[in-house]
Amino acid sequence: MNELQVAREIHRRAIVVDLHADTPQRFLDEHIDWSTRLPDGHLDIPRMKAGGLAAEFFALWVQPKFKGHDLARALTLADALHTAITAHPEEIALARTAADIRRLHKEGRIAALVAIEGGHAIEDDLGVLTAFYNLGVRYMTLTWAFHNNWADASTEPPRHNGLTDFGRSVVRRMNDLGMIVDISHVSDKTFYDVLEISRAPIVATHSCCRALCDVPRNMSDQMIRDLASRGGVIHINFHEGFLSQKYVDARRPFKEEMDGEEHAMEERYKDDPATAAKELRKLLPKHEARLPRPTVADVADHIDHVKKLVGVSHIGIGSDFDGAFMPVGLEGADELPNLTAELLRRGYAEAELLQILGENTLRVMQQVENAARPIGRQ
Repeated sequence: MNELQVAREIHRRAIVVDLHADTPQRFLDEHIDWSTRLPDGHLDIPRMKAGGLAAEFFALWVQPKFKGHDLARALTLADALHTAITAHPEEIALARTAADIRRLHKEGRIAALVAIEGGHAIEDDLGVLTAFYNLGVRYMTLTWAFHNNWADASTEPPRHNGLTDFGRSVVRRMNDLGMIVDISHVSDKTFYDVLEISRAPIVATHSCCRALCDVPRNMSDQMIRDLASRGGVIHINFHEGFLSQKYVDARRPFKEEMDGEEHAMEERYKDDPATAAKELRKLLPKHEARLPRPTVADVADHIDHVKKLVGVSHIGIGSDFDGAFMPVGLEGADELPNLTAELLRRGYAEAELLQILGENTLRVMQQVENAARPIGRQ
């Protein structure tokens, strides 16, 4: 058998866990039916099955345009996600724990988990955070691309110098609940504040290595070492703009033009999100044609880099499906075995691949669950 055939066999045995997909907005705004293979986007039930994807974390992401209605938008996204999951109970089911994922995998069903991308969704209320946990949310990305009232993001000038006192309370409440703290998108100072406070391991659900692609969203080598020293996992993002310095440098002269076209499209169809999403996807081939696109090999390069720094026990997958631009060879969930095949070609053993594909994440989930304690107990 060649490497891809071996990879497909490994995916049938492995519990493959992806930490980040933005599909809920498609359920709500585009009313997609994911029971059949979709003509666009990156993820649906047939493609998850074809790629051997056992568990997916679906992010409730609230865009800045909903400011003032963050909670309402997050709840409607959650409702749309739950509706999509419960419509196909023989194929996919809601999971809340690592044990749920393992059970559903044995049953031959995909595990769907809920996450929040951006702490602004809780509207500065610990009670709301607890309510989201009760709805099934099992991790929260503390910020998105902008600061909230209690934590600094990586892509704006500092406002809070990391976490505020309330931000520290958020981290403590997440620990108490058994909710994973995600530091993708946060500033370096916020990361270190979280690392100091959290009783449980923390994760980066969709980030890459700054040493290979120097953008603020990626993690420095020292951050990766410090994350690993506390038992955490960095889940490598597939977004082209976080994978390749060559791509980032080539995009720079066109950035203003490309961003302007996308903004104009969003404004034109601001009352028709389904059409806006479709028209934005039509812009992608035009934009990509002028850029040196990363490939599955670039994703493997980031995995190699983390392995050399801290070993395979601290690596996972965080695709960013339906929320980013995918590299050649990883343009949908069905192509996940291409990454495993590339790692096989680089000499990774099956035991190492099983860790990267899901076991490292399941270990962190279990540790976070074990660290939970009743709210208010000191």
